[in-house]
Amino acid sequence: MSAATLRRGMNLWPPFLFAGVRVLHIADDWSSARVRLRLGRFNRNYFGTHFGGSLFSMTDPFWALLVVSSLGRDYIVWDRAGEIDFVSPGRGDVFADFKLTPDRLEEITSATADGSKALPWFACTVTAADGSVVAEVRKQLYVRRKPSARER
Repeated sequence: MSAATLRRGMNLWPPFLFAGVRVLHIADDWSSARVRLRLGRFNRNYFGTHFGGSLFSMTDPFWALLVVSSLGRDYIVWDRAGEIDFVSPGRGDVFADFKLTPDRLEEITSATADGSKALPWFACTVTAADGSVVAEVRKQLYVRRKPSARER
């Protein structure tokens, strides 16, 4: 599946569509993504700011998607853990950017070359339109190279 097709599909996916999450960009080479969350009637909390669950969900699948799409079908990639630190209230549109570097991919492929699992952590920042930090999000992935037919 192409990055553009995945982006269009995710924008129609009900959990994102109804939460106000919009995937603005996924790079053709799977090296980056940008996501926006609009503040609306259905995702604001009692205080009129972004609901924390929406802030976390807007970031949830992207590290795993970028890594598995970059590494290919020879790898198993799962989310293992996640954490969010709420820094300031989100009162308008907020954004999250994901950048997957070649160095990180090399680190993962090296760690898994012998069949071992890797448990890398990735971080992103959720920012308001003015650049102020709303939340810091960390995700840990489980990555393992699939055994070849000879190894099975």
